[in-house]
Amino acid sequence: MPPKIAGKKIIGRLERFAEKLETVERIDQLPSVLTVRTVKLNLRPKSVSADEVKAMRTRLQVSQAVFAEFLGVAAATVRDWEQGKNEPSGPACRIIEEMFREPEAWRKRFRDLASGATS
Repeated sequence: MPPKIAGKKIIGRLERFAEKLETVERIDQLPSVLTVRTVKLNLRPKSVSADEVKAMRTRLQVSQAVFAEFLGVAAATVRDWEQGKNEPSGPACRIIEEMFREPEAWRKRFRDLASGATS
């Protein structure tokens, strides 16, 4: 949609919103005038098992040290994850979860980093 048309649509909707607000005398009347949608998202990353950590690292064909450096943790941390001594935290779980979604893209990313490519 061209910016000019999008801008007109936004302005029109804001004008309708302002008109509806003017009909409200008390804040408790807002729900009867405005439609409020609530969306609940489950954004917690799933936990990643020791076997899954090792499987992904192996699939990406990287060492524990390289995998650790990419995730911003110590190589000993990755070793502990793979041995089941500790579990990855939320951010690491999210990244590993994303790796499972598109492993080939992540493998390419590691290859690009190893070769010095920045794209």
